[in-house]
Amino acid sequence: MAANKRYKAAAEQIERDKLYGLNEAIELIGELPQAKFDETVDMAINLGVDPKHADQMVRGAIVLPSGTGKETRIVVFAKGDKEKEAVEAGADHVGGEEIAARIQKEGWLEFDRVIATPDMMSVVGRLGKVLGPRGLMPNPKLGTVTMDVGAAVRENKSGKVEYRVDKNGIIHVAIGKRSFDSEKLLANAEAILEAVTKAKPATSKGIYMKKIAISTTMGPGVLVDPAAVA
Repeated sequence: MAANKRYKAAAEQIERDKLYGLNEAIELIGELPQAKFDETVDMAINLGVDPKHADQMVRGAIVLPSGTGKETRIVVFAKGDKEKEAVEAGADHVGGEEIAARIQKEGWLEFDRVIATPDMMSVVGRLGKVLGPRGLMPNPKLGTVTMDVGAAVRENKSGKVEYRVDKNGIIHVAIGKRSFDSEKLLANAEAILEAVTKAKPATSKGIYMKKIAISTTMGPGVLVDPAAVA
């Protein structure tokens, strides 16, 4: 298969055991054989935390300086003036009970982010079993439960991403598209690493950033030297 040949050709250009500098890794990603679509460039960060402990959960959100290169489809739960505010800010779907019913009864999930005003959380709360496992549940700490829905919509449309450590202690986050130039990808990667560094739990001991890898959707990973970005 062409995909397998492309992957093998890409892997041959990467020194398997080498820890690359961040800029060097991103430039290398841009030189690897390309797929027939604009791949997403992902970064995986293995942290020295134990997510089973609440005080070691690393989670947050950041607006990427270069954007994501992806159209973010946003649902807003709001009413009255806030509903109008969300529409004017560019939300894709705005409402209340009717949207909740569509999600519950029809299994509709054609959106990437959910924002809600605090007074609508009683409606959104009923969707926890559907939205929670998909990382779509609004959260005040991430700015997705807010009265300032207009600003929240604009931020998410302009490239806001959320990051959260998984049960294995790894954060997976997109830093842009393959079509981005190296400068844009580097700016996004640096912004995420800075945010994750600042989010280090006080209870985390030893090495915090243990391993970092950058890859495209269909390509092999390039290891980044954590010491060079700490």
